[in-house]
Amino acid sequence: EEIAMAYSFSRPSAKRAARVLALERATDTAGSRPAEVPTGDLYDPETGLLAPSGRFTAVVCGDPDAAGRLAERLGGHPSEKGTSALLGGVPLDELPLEAARTAVLVQDKDPVLLSGTLRELLDVPSSGAVDTEDALAAAQCGDVLAALVQGSVGADDPLDARITERARSLSGGQRQRLALARSLITDPEALVLDEPTSAVDSHTEARIAQGVRSLREGRTTVVFTSSPLLLDRADRVVFLHDGKAAATGTHRDLLHGEPRYRAVVTRETDEESAAHRDTAVLEGGAPGDDVLHRDVLHRLEEIEETA
Repeated sequence: EEIAMAYSFSRPSAKRAARVLALERATDTAGSRPAEVPTGDLYDPETGLLAPSGRFTAVVCGDPDAAGRLAERLGGHPSEKGTSALLGGVPLDELPLEAARTAVLVQDKDPVLLSGTLRELLDVPSSGAVDTEDALAAAQCGDVLAALVQGSVGADDPLDARITERARSLSGGQRQRLALARSLITDPEALVLDEPTSAVDSHTEARIAQGVRSLREGRTTVVFTSSPLLLDRADRVVFLHDGKAAATGTHRDLLHGEPRYRAVVTRETDEESAAHRDTAVLEGGAPGDDVLHRDVLHRLEEIEETA
């Protein structure tokens, strides 16, 4: 019986391992273009998303799977249709792999932190323009450093503190902030962050939004998020609907004028949306200037004041 059970578990696992080992890269790592890092706007032809060079662009998408596929394309992986994102008009999948990774860095929604010291974790290929302390401060890692020192015997310097496998000794928010700091140190031409603050509280999130904006000043940054705190700090917000860029503007403008955007960001139902419009009309306001919108802006101001 034990042999039969072991066999039933082992055979599917062995098949999966064999499939992984048989994988081959679909694209040529040498590329068809010179190994020069392009500069300019980041553009996805499939959705029409445009992230202007040197600006902080936020992307709101109601479909997490579609957002994940778009993030992969922005990182240089062509879609099933064969389309690839362009940086400065250059298709990323035509660049040598090293140049493409230097040009655009994508931080996944669930980044992996390997075991070792914090110094080793943050020792990543980078431009050298971003100091480690500045990146940790922008990502609000003060309490993370204190926790690492407390949990490491004989480590006076937080950078010498050890991180357990997959950083299991840290909370989800702490792991998320360390990963963000690592991405900021890399300082790529374009940085793409997929829900980088989903596991932190609102006050920490407000400080992270300001820290990332300040540290990435003059660099292209794209953040996939539905957080009003991050959206309010962005230079421009792109709303994706049915796989296309449906509206572009500032967060507050889109709250006023795009009901579909407001429904995704505030998570309101159709009934709530209709009720808020009716209330606004009864109060003598415009339908777009509803009560929920004013509540959202008031909450943003409260958090910014306390942060």
